[in-house]
Amino acid sequence: MVDHLKARLENLRKIHETTHRRANLYSDVAKLDSSHAKSLGALQKAPAPGKKLQKVGFLMLWVPEPTGVTCAIGGPMILAGRYLDKKYNGTTIHDIGHETKNNISSLADFKKSIF
Repeated sequence: MVDHLKARLENLRKIHETTHRRANLYSDVAKLDSSHAKSLGALQKAPAPGKKLQKVGFLMLWVPEPTGVTCAIGGPMILAGRYLDKKYNGTTIHDIGHETKNNISSLADFKKSIF
């Protein structure tokens, strides 16, 4: 029988090692020059120009205006936003990790269903 306190202590040790490695990684990244730091920052928070353009297009499309100029501008803005969304996706490292975790769990479920 496994002692629950020893299991908890082992779990805390793993968490400590992970946070220690992450802190070391962040301190090493901080030592990089500005061009590398900007690239790594874009991986953490990716810009999403397509989403912003779509939102502005929808706002312009639904603004009540008698001449209809905003409706004529709003539609192409929405289409341009959709194109930019496909061309420049806003995927970050967090999203990739999340999808990898989902794939691993689905593979584990598939393996359990076979055996």
